[in-house]
Amino acid sequence: MHINMKFWKKLNADERLLRVQSALKDNVDFSKDASLGYPASRLDERVFSNESLFLREMPVLSTFIANPNHIGCHTYGTSEYAFKGTQAIEREVLNMIAVDLFKIQEGEFDGYISPGGTEANAQALWIYRNEFMKKFGAKLDQIAILSSEDTHYSIPKAANLLMLGWIKIPVQFQTRELTDEQVRHAIKQALSEGKKYFIVVSNMGTTMFGSVDDPKIFTRILKEYQLPYRLHIDGAYGGFVYPFGDFENEINFTNPDISSITIDAHKMLQAPYGTGIFVCRKGLIDNVLTTEAKYVEGMDLTLCGSRSGANAVAVWTILTTYGPHKWFEKISVLKMRTNWLCKHLEELKIPYFREPEMNLVTLRSEAIPKKVAEKYTLVPQTHDESNQWYKIVLMDHVEIEHLKDFIQDLVKSKSLSSQ
Repeated sequence: MHINMKFWKKLNADERLLRVQSALKDNVDFSKDASLGYPASRLDERVFSNESLFLREMPVLSTFIANPNHIGCHTYGTSEYAFKGTQAIEREVLNMIAVDLFKIQEGEFDGYISPGGTEANAQALWIYRNEFMKKFGAKLDQIAILSSEDTHYSIPKAANLLMLGWIKIPVQFQTRELTDEQVRHAIKQALSEGKKYFIVVSNMGTTMFGSVDDPKIFTRILKEYQLPYRLHIDGAYGGFVYPFGDFENEINFTNPDISSITIDAHKMLQAPYGTGIFVCRKGLIDNVLTTEAKYVEGMDLTLCGSRSGANAVAVWTILTTYGPHKWFEKISVLKMRTNWLCKHLEELKIPYFREPEMNLVTLRSEAIPKKVAEKYTLVPQTHDESNQWYKIVLMDHVEIEHLKDFIQDLVKSKSLSSQ
């Protein structure tokens, strides 16, 4: 990866604290200001006291207690003036993600820090459903969502909410790859059922396998059939891993077919839970403008409405603590540990799947004794007797020592079963 960032910079602790304190000063201060019109306040001081010096010197915790509401979308038009300071930090985060990491031109995107990847994915589908209805007069039963069978459950959940059909395309069992044949068959079948408009969800790191779809396998066939489509990338798991590899990543906004991307900060970035990121090209989020929210300055373009500004500050703080070079180094270490694990699994002849640039390894369940899986809390594909896979995620806390113990237990179980 060529690390040349305009917005994503490493800052020291004093610089981070001063920036957040400055942002909070630009927000309404409920402890001092006579703000009569907002159904909001700082967190209850009887429960969440902010008197200690410790808390005042912790940027994220002090923001959490100040309780800014980031309702709306701060890359689009105006927003609630009372929280303009921390809204500016959210825009800085979005520039780091959309411009520096995913290569869109500055000022050519909209987005927000969502309460997780599930909402961010629903936001994308909501936008494109409305666009097809407004632009083409599409009916609900004419719009279909296309994705692989390994796609996250947030997609069928959103399909249910939006009353859209979801077409689940089978993948190759060992490689988790989509084939031209299967994608073409799914599209033909959809056309025969009256579908005319397609929302594609392509994965950058599936939850169970870490597998990465080639988005061009969808768009090539949809273009061949001259069908209207939108392409969304679900990078909720892989967004902070996959782009940091020694290869030329093309799953970003340099691909003109990609309209939006979801990333989770509460996975690899270790932000507090309830922290997703949604970014899309300019001119799309307008399709979900809620004009009825007239009391909200700038109105609302998000599914959730009110959301905590502390989550945006958390992502900003993490990114500026590391900077792009240190983050690349951290991901490289996790990948080396993943390589170590895969090498030892191969020596033991244990079948597994691993996307080369990811830090997730999925093992065939028949090769892993249930007691070992339970001891190391491996996550099964399904929680019943039909389970075929267990996954290991090489997160920050997973050291080589943990992996050595795991491999030794596998060796012991193999020797016992062979006696």
